[in-house]
Amino acid sequence: MKLLVVGASYRTAPVATLEQLAVPPADLTRTLDRLVAQPYVAEAVLVSTCNRVEVYAAVSGFHGGLGDICAVLAEQAGSPPAALANHLYVHYDAAAVDHVFRVAAGLDSLVVGEAQILGQLRDAYHSATGADTAGRLLHELMQQALRVGKRAHAETNIDRAGQSVVTAALDLAAGLLDGDLTGRPAMVVGAGAMGSLGVATLSRLGAGPLTVTNRGADRAQRLAESYGASAVPMADLVDALSRVDVVVAATAATEPVLTHDVMTRALARRDVDRGPLVLLDLAVPRDVEAGVAGLAGVEVIDIDRMAAILADGPAAADAAEVARIVAGEVEAFLTWLRGADVAPTVAALRGRADDVVSAELRRLAQRRPDFSDDQRAEVARTVHRVVQRLLHQPTVRVRQLAAEPGGDQYAALLRELFDLEVPQTSPVDTVPDVVASDTDGRPSFDATDVPPTGGAR
Repeated sequence: MKLLVVGASYRTAPVATLEQLAVPPADLTRTLDRLVAQPYVAEAVLVSTCNRVEVYAAVSGFHGGLGDICAVLAEQAGSPPAALANHLYVHYDAAAVDHVFRVAAGLDSLVVGEAQILGQLRDAYHSATGADTAGRLLHELMQQALRVGKRAHAETNIDRAGQSVVTAALDLAAGLLDGDLTGRPAMVVGAGAMGSLGVATLSRLGAGPLTVTNRGADRAQRLAESYGASAVPMADLVDALSRVDVVVAATAATEPVLTHDVMTRALARRDVDRGPLVLLDLAVPRDVEAGVAGLAGVEVIDIDRMAAILADGPAAADAAEVARIVAGEVEAFLTWLRGADVAPTVAALRGRADDVVSAELRRLAQRRPDFSDDQRAEVARTVHRVVQRLLHQPTVRVRQLAAEPGGDQYAALLRELFDLEVPQTSPVDTVPDVVASDTDGRPSFDATDVPPTGGAR
Protein backbone atom coordinates (compact mmCIF):
# COMPACT_ATOMS: atom_id res chain seq x y z
CA MET A 1 0.00 0.00 0.00
CA LYS A 2 1.10 3.54 -0.76
CA LEU A 3 0.02 6.87 0.69
CA LEU A 4 -1.97 9.29 -1.45
CA VAL A 5 -3.29 12.76 -0.57
CA VAL A 6 -5.91 14.43 -2.74
CA GLY A 7 -7.43 17.73 -1.70
CA ALA A 8 -8.24 21.38 -2.19
CA SER A 9 -7.54 24.34 0.06
CA TYR A 10 -7.82 28.10 0.19
CA ARG A 11 -4.55 28.17 -1.82
CA THR A 12 -5.96 26.30 -4.81
CA ALA A 13 -9.71 26.80 -4.73
CA PRO A 14 -12.15 29.67 -4.18
CA VAL A 15 -14.63 29.47 -1.34
CA ALA A 16 -17.37 28.46 -3.79
CA THR A 17 -15.44 25.28 -4.69
CA LEU A 18 -14.62 24.52 -1.07
CA GLU A 19 -18.31 24.88 -0.31
CA GLN A 20 -19.10 22.25 -2.93
CA LEU A 21 -16.48 19.86 -1.55
CA ALA A 22 -17.20 20.38 2.15
CA VAL A 23 -18.48 17.33 3.98
CA PRO A 24 -20.92 18.09 6.81
CA PRO A 25 -20.35 16.11 10.02
CA ALA A 26 -23.59 14.18 9.43
CA ASP A 27 -22.23 12.92 6.07
CA LEU A 28 -18.69 12.13 7.20
CA THR A 29 -19.12 8.43 7.95
CA ARG A 30 -21.06 7.85 4.74
CA THR A 31 -18.32 9.55 2.70
CA LEU A 32 -15.57 7.58 4.44
CA ASP A 33 -17.44 4.36 3.76
CA ARG A 34 -17.83 5.41 0.12
CA LEU A 35 -14.08 5.99 -0.13
CA VAL A 36 -12.99 2.62 1.24
CA ALA A 37 -15.62 0.88 -0.90
CA GLN A 38 -13.61 1.92 -3.99
CA PRO A 39 -11.45 -0.79 -5.61
CA TYR A 40 -8.06 0.87 -5.02
CA VAL A 41 -8.66 2.54 -1.63
CA ALA A 42 -7.95 0.43 1.45
CA GLU A 43 -7.90 3.13 4.15
CA ALA A 44 -9.14 6.73 4.33
CA VAL A 45 -9.14 9.79 6.60
CA LEU A 46 -11.15 12.83 5.54
CA VAL A 47 -10.32 16.36 6.70
CA SER A 48 -13.02 18.96 6.01
CA THR A 49 -12.50 22.43 7.55
CA CYS A 50 -13.30 26.02 6.68
CA ASN A 51 -10.29 26.26 4.37
CA ARG A 52 -9.44 22.73 3.22
CA VAL A 53 -10.96 19.41 2.18
CA GLU A 54 -8.41 16.60 1.98
CA VAL A 55 -8.46 12.82 1.69
CA TYR A 56 -5.54 10.87 3.17
CA ALA A 57 -5.62 7.35 1.76
CA ALA A 58 -3.73 4.08 1.60
CA VAL A 59 -4.06 2.89 -2.00
CA SER A 60 -2.92 -0.12 -3.98
CA GLY A 61 -2.09 1.95 -7.08
CA PHE A 62 -1.57 5.62 -7.91
CA HIS A 63 -3.83 5.99 -10.95
CA GLY A 64 -6.56 3.75 -9.60
CA GLY A 65 -6.50 5.41 -6.18
CA LEU A 66 -6.51 8.90 -7.70
CA GLY A 67 -9.46 8.05 -9.92
CA ASP A 68 -11.39 6.51 -7.04
CA ILE A 69 -10.87 9.46 -4.70
CA CYS A 70 -11.66 12.05 -7.38
CA ALA A 71 -14.87 10.20 -8.20
CA VAL A 72 -16.01 10.38 -4.57
CA LEU A 73 -15.03 14.05 -4.25
CA ALA A 74 -16.84 14.86 -7.50
CA GLU A 75 -19.91 13.04 -6.24
CA GLN A 76 -19.76 15.05 -3.02
CA ALA A 77 -19.40 18.32 -4.96
CA GLY A 78 -22.12 17.42 -7.44
CA SER A 79 -19.67 18.22 -10.22
CA PRO A 80 -17.79 16.22 -12.89
CA PRO A 81 -14.17 15.39 -11.94
CA ALA A 82 -12.83 17.53 -14.79
CA ALA A 83 -14.44 20.61 -13.27
CA LEU A 84 -12.49 20.07 -10.04
CA ALA A 85 -9.12 19.13 -11.56
CA ASN A 86 -7.64 22.64 -11.61
CA HIS A 87 -8.40 23.10 -7.92
CA LEU A 88 -7.06 19.78 -6.59
CA TYR A 89 -3.53 18.95 -5.50
CA VAL A 90 -2.09 15.45 -5.34
CA HIS A 91 0.73 14.17 -3.14
CA TYR A 92 2.03 10.62 -3.42
CA ASP A 93 4.27 8.46 -1.30
CA ALA A 94 7.00 10.55 0.42
CA ALA A 95 5.41 13.84 -0.67
CA ALA A 96 2.14 12.74 0.94
CA VAL A 97 3.88 12.26 4.29
CA ASP A 98 5.56 15.65 3.94
CA HIS A 99 2.24 17.37 3.20
CA VAL A 100 0.39 15.82 6.13
CA PHE A 101 3.19 16.70 8.55
CA ARG A 102 3.34 20.30 7.22
CA VAL A 103 -0.41 20.61 7.71
CA ALA A 104 -0.16 19.31 11.27
CA ALA A 105 2.69 21.72 12.06
CA GLY A 106 0.65 24.70 10.85
CA LEU A 107 2.89 25.47 7.86
CA ASP A 108 0.05 25.11 5.36
CA SER A 109 -2.54 27.09 7.33
CA LEU A 110 -4.20 30.30 6.27
CA VAL A 111 -2.64 31.79 9.40
CA VAL A 112 0.72 30.04 9.47
CA GLY A 113 1.40 28.61 12.90
CA GLU A 114 -2.20 28.43 14.12
CA ALA A 115 -2.85 25.48 16.37
CA GLN A 116 -6.51 24.90 15.54
CA ILE A 117 -5.64 22.61 12.61
CA LEU A 118 -4.14 20.13 15.08
CA GLY A 119 -7.52 19.67 16.76
CA GLN A 120 -9.19 19.38 13.37
CA LEU A 121 -6.77 16.62 12.33
CA ARG A 122 -7.39 14.85 15.63
CA ASP A 123 -11.15 14.99 15.05
CA ALA A 124 -10.75 13.68 11.49
CA TYR A 125 -8.61 10.81 12.76
CA HIS A 126 -11.07 9.91 15.49
CA SER A 127 -13.92 9.97 12.94
CA ALA A 128 -12.04 7.60 10.64
CA THR A 129 -11.25 5.32 13.58
CA GLY A 130 -14.90 5.29 14.58
CA ALA A 131 -15.91 4.47 10.99
CA ASP A 132 -13.20 1.76 10.84
CA THR A 133 -11.61 3.29 7.73
CA ALA A 134 -8.14 3.88 9.20
CA GLY A 135 -5.89 0.84 9.06
CA ARG A 136 -2.32 0.26 10.15
CA LEU A 137 -0.75 2.72 7.69
CA LEU A 138 -3.06 5.67 8.40
CA HIS A 139 -3.07 4.96 12.14
CA GLU A 140 0.70 5.37 12.14
CA LEU A 141 0.63 8.40 9.82
CA MET A 142 -1.98 10.28 11.85
CA GLN A 143 -0.44 9.46 15.22
CA GLN A 144 2.94 10.71 14.03
CA ALA A 145 1.42 13.80 12.36
CA LEU A 146 -0.31 14.79 15.59
CA ARG A 147 2.94 14.29 17.49
CA VAL A 148 4.86 16.39 14.94
CA GLY A 149 2.31 19.19 15.25
CA LYS A 150 2.61 19.24 19.03
CA ARG A 151 6.41 19.18 18.77
CA ALA A 152 6.42 22.14 16.36
CA HIS A 153 4.43 24.26 18.81
CA ALA A 154 6.40 23.11 21.84
CA GLU A 155 9.92 23.60 20.41
CA THR A 156 9.54 26.77 18.30
CA ASN A 157 7.92 30.19 18.41
CA ILE A 158 5.63 29.44 15.46
CA ASP A 159 2.66 30.24 17.72
CA ARG A 160 3.49 33.94 17.64
CA ALA A 161 2.74 33.98 13.88
CA GLY A 162 -0.96 33.60 14.62
CA GLN A 163 -3.03 31.91 17.25
CA SER A 164 -6.06 31.13 15.07
CA VAL A 165 -8.06 32.09 12.02
CA VAL A 166 -10.52 33.81 14.35
CA THR A 167 -7.80 35.98 15.89
CA ALA A 168 -6.50 37.00 12.47
CA ALA A 169 -10.00 37.77 11.21
CA LEU A 170 -10.75 39.92 14.25
CA ASP A 171 -7.47 41.78 13.77
CA LEU A 172 -8.68 42.63 10.26
CA ALA A 173 -12.06 43.68 11.65
CA ALA A 174 -10.38 45.96 14.18
CA GLY A 175 -8.58 47.69 11.33
CA LEU A 176 -11.94 48.60 9.83
CA LEU A 177 -13.22 49.92 13.17
CA ASP A 178 -10.61 52.48 14.23
CA GLY A 179 -8.14 49.73 15.15
CA ASP A 180 -9.76 48.60 18.39
CA LEU A 181 -12.64 46.29 19.31
CA THR A 182 -12.75 47.36 22.96
CA GLY A 183 -16.31 48.25 23.90
CA ARG A 184 -17.62 47.32 20.47
CA PRO A 185 -20.89 45.33 20.64
CA ALA A 186 -20.36 42.01 18.93
CA MET A 187 -22.27 38.89 18.04
CA VAL A 188 -21.35 35.27 17.28
CA VAL A 189 -23.63 33.21 15.06
CA GLY A 190 -22.98 29.54 15.76
CA ALA A 191 -22.02 27.73 18.95
CA GLY A 192 -19.68 25.02 17.62
CA ALA A 193 -15.88 24.91 17.95
CA MET A 194 -15.28 27.98 15.77
CA GLY A 195 -18.13 29.90 17.39
CA SER A 196 -16.80 29.11 20.84
CA LEU A 197 -13.37 30.34 19.79
CA GLY A 198 -15.01 33.49 18.45
CA VAL A 199 -16.72 34.25 21.76
CA ALA A 200 -13.54 33.55 23.71
CA THR A 201 -11.42 35.78 21.46
CA LEU A 202 -13.93 38.64 21.42
CA SER A 203 -14.11 38.50 25.20
CA ARG A 204 -10.31 38.57 25.49
CA LEU A 205 -10.12 41.59 23.17
CA GLY A 206 -12.58 43.51 25.33
CA ALA A 207 -15.46 43.60 22.86
CA GLY A 208 -18.92 43.87 24.33
CA PRO A 209 -21.62 43.48 25.09
CA LEU A 210 -21.49 40.03 23.47
CA THR A 211 -24.45 38.07 22.15
CA VAL A 212 -24.62 34.50 20.86
CA THR A 213 -27.23 32.87 18.67
CA ASN A 214 -27.52 29.35 17.38
CA ARG A 215 -30.17 27.07 15.93
CA GLY A 216 -29.87 25.01 19.10
CA ALA A 217 -30.87 27.52 21.76
CA ASP A 218 -29.58 25.42 24.68
CA ARG A 219 -26.08 25.29 23.24
CA ALA A 220 -26.08 29.06 22.66
CA GLN A 221 -27.20 29.63 26.22
CA ARG A 222 -24.43 27.45 27.68
CA LEU A 223 -21.77 29.17 25.58
CA ALA A 224 -23.05 32.64 26.48
CA GLU A 225 -23.10 31.86 30.18
CA SER A 226 -19.48 30.74 30.06
CA TYR A 227 -18.34 34.22 28.99
CA GLY A 228 -20.91 36.51 30.57
CA ALA A 229 -22.61 37.02 27.21
CA SER A 230 -26.30 37.01 26.27
CA ALA A 231 -28.03 34.39 24.17
CA VAL A 232 -30.68 35.44 21.66
CA PRO A 233 -32.98 33.17 19.65
CA MET A 234 -32.52 32.90 15.90
CA ALA A 235 -36.02 34.38 15.52
CA ASP A 236 -34.57 37.68 16.84
CA LEU A 237 -31.54 37.61 14.49
CA VAL A 238 -32.50 40.77 12.56
CA ASP A 239 -32.95 42.88 15.66
CA ALA A 240 -29.74 41.54 17.23
CA LEU A 241 -27.74 42.32 14.08
CA SER A 242 -28.95 45.91 14.08
CA ARG A 243 -27.36 46.49 17.51
CA VAL A 244 -23.79 45.22 16.92
CA ASP A 245 -20.66 46.33 15.04
CA VAL A 246 -18.95 42.96 14.57
CA VAL A 247 -20.41 39.56 13.69
CA VAL A 248 -18.49 36.28 13.66
CA ALA A 249 -20.47 33.79 11.57
CA ALA A 250 -19.34 30.19 11.98
CA THR A 251 -22.23 27.75 11.73
CA ALA A 252 -22.44 24.30 10.18
CA ALA A 253 -25.50 25.28 8.13
CA THR A 254 -25.65 24.12 4.53
CA GLU A 255 -27.33 27.36 3.40
CA PRO A 256 -26.44 31.01 4.17
CA VAL A 257 -27.76 32.25 7.51
CA LEU A 258 -27.02 35.95 6.94
CA THR A 259 -29.02 36.33 3.74
CA HIS A 260 -29.49 39.45 1.64
CA ASP A 261 -33.01 39.86 3.05
CA VAL A 262 -31.92 39.43 6.68
CA MET A 263 -29.06 41.92 6.32
CA THR A 264 -31.19 44.48 4.44
CA ARG A 265 -33.72 44.49 7.24
CA ALA A 266 -31.03 44.66 9.92
CA LEU A 267 -29.27 47.59 8.24
CA ALA A 268 -32.57 49.46 7.91
CA ARG A 269 -32.82 49.43 11.73
CA ARG A 270 -29.17 50.29 12.34
CA ASP A 271 -27.85 53.79 13.07
CA VAL A 272 -25.77 54.75 10.01
CA ASP A 273 -23.50 56.94 12.15
CA ARG A 274 -22.05 53.86 13.86
CA GLY A 275 -19.84 53.02 10.92
CA PRO A 276 -19.72 49.74 8.98
CA LEU A 277 -21.12 46.47 10.21
CA VAL A 278 -18.23 44.01 9.85
CA LEU A 279 -19.20 40.42 9.05
CA LEU A 280 -16.54 37.74 9.52
CA ASP A 281 -17.65 34.72 7.52
CA LEU A 282 -15.53 31.80 8.74
CA ALA A 283 -17.89 29.04 7.63
CA VAL A 284 -17.69 26.64 4.72
CA PRO A 285 -20.27 26.55 3.20
CA ARG A 286 -20.58 30.31 3.61
CA ASP A 287 -22.88 31.79 6.22
CA VAL A 288 -23.05 35.16 4.43
CA GLU A 289 -24.97 35.21 1.14
CA ALA A 290 -22.90 36.43 -1.80
CA GLY A 291 -25.00 39.56 -2.48
CA VAL A 292 -24.55 40.92 1.05
CA ALA A 293 -21.07 42.27 0.28
CA GLY A 294 -22.65 44.76 -2.11
CA LEU A 295 -24.87 46.34 0.52
CA ALA A 296 -23.96 49.82 1.74
CA GLY A 297 -22.71 49.88 5.32
CA VAL A 298 -21.40 46.31 5.33
CA GLU A 299 -17.84 44.95 5.22
CA VAL A 300 -17.53 41.19 4.61
CA ILE A 301 -14.30 39.39 5.49
CA ASP A 302 -14.35 35.80 4.24
CA ILE A 303 -11.71 33.13 3.62
CA ASP A 304 -10.87 34.50 0.15
CA ARG A 305 -10.25 38.00 1.49
CA MET A 306 -8.22 36.74 4.41
CA ALA A 307 -5.99 34.66 2.13
CA ALA A 308 -5.16 37.75 0.04
CA ILE A 309 -4.41 39.93 3.08
CA LEU A 310 -2.42 37.33 5.03
CA ALA A 311 -0.28 36.17 2.11
CA ASP A 312 3.00 37.40 3.68
CA GLY A 313 2.95 34.82 6.49
CA PRO A 314 4.98 34.68 9.71
CA ALA A 315 8.57 35.39 10.57
CA ALA A 316 10.78 33.38 8.23
CA ALA A 317 13.01 32.07 11.02
CA ASP A 318 10.14 30.44 12.89
CA ALA A 319 8.74 28.82 9.76
CA ALA A 320 12.20 27.62 8.74
CA GLU A 321 12.76 25.99 12.13
CA VAL A 322 9.45 24.15 11.92
CA ALA A 323 10.28 23.11 8.36
CA ARG A 324 13.53 21.56 9.64
CA ILE A 325 11.61 19.62 12.29
CA VAL A 326 9.14 18.41 9.67
CA ALA A 327 11.92 17.32 7.29
CA GLY A 328 13.57 15.20 9.98
CA GLU A 329 10.27 13.68 11.04
CA VAL A 330 9.34 12.87 7.44
CA GLU A 331 12.61 11.00 6.93
CA ALA A 332 12.12 9.10 10.20
CA PHE A 333 8.61 8.09 9.15
CA LEU A 334 9.78 6.98 5.71
CA THR A 335 12.49 4.86 7.34
CA TRP A 336 9.85 3.22 9.52
CA LEU A 337 7.60 2.78 6.50
CA ARG A 338 10.27 1.03 4.48
CA GLY A 339 11.11 -1.23 7.41
CA ALA A 340 7.45 -1.96 8.06
CA ASP A 341 7.04 -2.96 4.43
CA VAL A 342 9.79 -5.60 4.56
CA ALA A 343 8.98 -6.98 8.04
CA PRO A 344 5.95 -9.08 6.96
CA THR A 345 7.99 -10.41 4.05
CA VAL A 346 10.84 -11.48 6.34
CA ALA A 347 8.31 -13.12 8.64
CA ALA A 348 6.78 -14.93 5.68
CA LEU A 349 10.24 -16.13 4.58
CA ARG A 350 11.00 -17.49 8.03
CA GLY A 351 7.57 -19.10 8.11
CA ARG A 352 8.28 -20.79 4.75
CA ALA A 353 11.59 -22.08 6.13
CA ASP A 354 9.86 -23.47 9.22
CA ASP A 355 7.30 -25.22 7.04
CA VAL A 356 10.06 -26.84 4.97
CA VAL A 357 11.93 -27.99 8.10
CA SER A 358 8.75 -29.41 9.63
CA ALA A 359 7.91 -31.32 6.45
CA GLU A 360 11.42 -32.81 6.27
CA LEU A 361 11.34 -33.83 9.92
CA ARG A 362 8.04 -35.61 9.38
CA ARG A 363 9.57 -37.47 6.43
CA LEU A 364 12.57 -38.41 8.56
CA ALA A 365 10.30 -39.79 11.29
CA GLN A 366 8.56 -42.00 8.71
CA ARG A 367 11.81 -43.26 7.16
CA ARG A 368 13.66 -43.80 10.43
CA PRO A 369 11.11 -45.03 12.97
CA ASP A 370 13.99 -46.50 14.95
CA PHE A 371 15.18 -43.05 16.08
CA SER A 372 14.61 -42.39 19.76
CA ASP A 373 12.82 -39.26 20.99
CA ASP A 374 16.13 -37.74 22.02
CA GLN A 375 17.68 -38.42 18.59
CA ARG A 376 14.72 -36.89 16.76
CA ALA A 377 14.86 -33.83 19.04
CA GLU A 378 18.60 -33.39 18.43
CA VAL A 379 18.14 -33.65 14.64
CA ALA A 380 15.32 -31.09 14.81
CA ARG A 381 17.46 -28.66 16.84
CA THR A 382 20.36 -29.06 14.43
CA VAL A 383 18.26 -28.46 11.31
CA HIS A 384 16.57 -25.43 12.87
CA ARG A 385 19.97 -23.95 13.84
CA VAL A 386 21.29 -24.43 10.31
CA VAL A 387 18.26 -22.71 8.78
CA GLN A 388 18.37 -19.86 11.31
CA ARG A 389 22.06 -19.23 10.62
CA LEU A 390 21.51 -19.31 6.88
CA LEU A 391 18.67 -16.79 7.13
CA HIS A 392 20.09 -14.52 9.83
CA GLN A 393 22.55 -12.40 7.83
CA PRO A 394 20.33 -12.05 4.72
CA THR A 395 17.31 -11.00 6.79
CA VAL A 396 19.34 -8.53 8.87
CA ARG A 397 20.82 -7.07 5.70
CA VAL A 398 17.51 -6.81 3.88
CA ARG A 399 16.06 -4.90 6.84
CA GLN A 400 19.00 -2.47 6.65
CA LEU A 401 18.63 -2.04 2.90
CA ALA A 402 14.87 -1.62 3.20
CA ALA A 403 15.37 1.37 5.50
CA GLU A 404 17.26 3.23 2.75
CA PRO A 405 15.63 5.24 -0.07
CA GLY A 406 14.24 2.86 -2.67
CA GLY A 407 14.35 0.04 -0.13
CA ASP A 408 10.84 -1.13 -0.87
CA GLN A 409 12.21 -3.05 -3.87
CA TYR A 410 13.93 -5.57 -1.62
CA ALA A 411 10.70 -6.80 -0.05
CA ALA A 412 9.22 -7.18 -3.54
CA LEU A 413 12.28 -9.14 -4.69
CA LEU A 414 12.07 -11.50 -1.72
CA ARG A 415 8.40 -12.15 -2.39
CA GLU A 416 9.15 -12.86 -6.06
CA LEU A 417 12.21 -15.07 -5.45
CA PHE A 418 10.54 -17.27 -2.83
CA ASP A 419 6.97 -17.02 -4.15
CA LEU A 420 5.78 -15.69 -0.79
CA GLU A 421 2.22 -14.77 0.07
CA VAL A 422 2.29 -11.91 2.56
CA PRO A 423 -1.03 -11.27 4.35
CA GLN A 424 -2.23 -7.77 5.15
CA THR A 425 -1.29 -6.68 8.65
CA SER A 426 -4.04 -5.92 11.11
CA PRO A 427 -4.90 -2.35 12.09
CA VAL A 428 -3.56 -0.70 15.20
CA ASP A 429 -6.28 -0.27 17.79
CA THR A 430 -4.86 2.58 19.85
CA VAL A 431 -5.90 6.18 19.25
CA PRO A 432 -3.99 8.87 21.14
CA ASP A 433 -5.90 11.66 22.83
CA VAL A 434 -4.17 14.71 21.39
CA VAL A 435 -5.43 18.02 22.74
CA ALA A 436 -5.19 21.08 20.50
CA SER A 437 -5.85 24.73 21.77
CA ASP A 438 -2.69 25.40 6.79
CA THR A 439 3.66 25.72 1.77
CA ASP A 440 2.94 27.14 -1.50
CA GLY A 441 -0.05 26.11 -3.56
CA ARG A 442 0.43 23.02 -5.71
CA PRO A 443 -0.11 22.96 -9.48
CA SER A 444 -3.15 21.23 -10.86
CA PHE A 445 -2.94 17.66 -12.10
CA ASP A 446 -4.03 15.58 -15.03
CA ALA A 447 -5.40 12.16 -14.13
CA THR A 448 -3.34 10.65 -16.97
CA ASP A 449 -0.05 11.81 -15.45
CA VAL A 450 2.48 9.23 -14.31
CA PRO A 451 2.99 9.43 -10.54
CA PRO A 452 6.32 11.07 -9.73
CA THR A 453 8.81 8.98 -7.80
CA GLY A 454 8.34 9.91 -4.18
CA GLY A 455 6.82 13.22 -5.19
CA ALA A 456 3.66 14.96 -6.28
CA ARG A 457 2.24 17.21 -8.90
